[in-house]
Amino acid sequence: MAWRTNLACLIKAGGRKRWFPVPEYTCLPPVLNNICAWRKSTAPEKLMASVAACGTNEEEPGNALDSLFSPEQQASILHVLNTASDKELEVFRLLRGRKSVNIVEHRKRFGPFQNLESLIDVPLIKYKTAVEVCNSILCPENRRRKKSQEKRLLRKFIKPGVESERLKAVNSIVSIVFGTRRIAWAHLDRKLTVLDWQQAECWKLTNKICPMSFYLEEISSVISKMPKADLYILEKSGLSIQNTSLLPILLHFLITEAMLYALLNKTFAEDGQHRVLSINRNAVGKHFDLMIGDTRTSGRELVKQFLLESVLKEQPRVFFPQDLVVQYRQKIVKSSYRIEELYDSLLQAVAFYELVFGKGSELKC
Repeated sequence: MAWRTNLACLIKAGGRKRWFPVPEYTCLPPVLNNICAWRKSTAPEKLMASVAACGTNEEEPGNALDSLFSPEQQASILHVLNTASDKELEVFRLLRGRKSVNIVEHRKRFGPFQNLESLIDVPLIKYKTAVEVCNSILCPENRRRKKSQEKRLLRKFIKPGVESERLKAVNSIVSIVFGTRRIAWAHLDRKLTVLDWQQAECWKLTNKICPMSFYLEEISSVISKMPKADLYILEKSGLSIQNTSLLPILLHFLITEAMLYALLNKTFAEDGQHRVLSINRNAVGKHFDLMIGDTRTSGRELVKQFLLESVLKEQPRVFFPQDLVVQYRQKIVKSSYRIEELYDSLLQAVAFYELVFGKGSELKC
């Protein structure tokens, strides 16, 4: 006790550099044992409080970290530390990089963590870091931040803005993609089961600007064939108006999109809420890694893979009705021309559900 009092006096007096030996038989905490160094006290009161706090735990010096948390909290933290992969641990800011890898390697070498104090044995993790890591695992702020990020992501790629709670309550959608000659749609439920998937030949784009009545007649005919769903998702073209040579195509897309939006809302909206949303074409391309620079490549091979998995796998990414899967596959394999709208309507529907529910590959922004 005398040594502790003398140490306190040295620290309190002036805050200048002091040299002091600490014998092996001292009752000071291990962190101060075998020290022979220069010290400078910049906050003597805090250091005094730290020494005093450590001194009150002389009987169980190894349980200082555990004593900060209740048994239930300790169990929750240990469950995460003992089961999460290094990628999952990186969700916590303080465990990004090498620290998360070190935790997994320590687990493999020495077995599961038996108490929180053993976290300090992991390389690069000190007491202060360990306390903050434990608090971050328990803190619900991370979940709120994740929800906020999900909302920003949905607002960025899905227009107009809709509450994520409403999106997650959707039972089925119709995904619509149109080109210069056809309109295709895919009707999927929330389990990614394909309920309907087809296309309709509408027009052949020419250099002439067609009258509005032509668009109205053609698009109304297509909508009459579409099934009813909770939401209708339109592809938002990424064409730029700066390229004047594409102006006729851009005008065609804008007119078609406007007609679809108005007619679908008029036909299916019964509760006064938006039933028609738009999703960015390149966002879908990024979701499936179909982008090469700013150009999106064909989704044909990916769709063929989905069809094959539906037959071979017990839990495929997309479910196709067994009585139609052969018909769909023959249509794609034997097609003499690329029916990109048909492929894209299915991919857009899958991407929408996976973005909303957080499944599948992550969108690379």
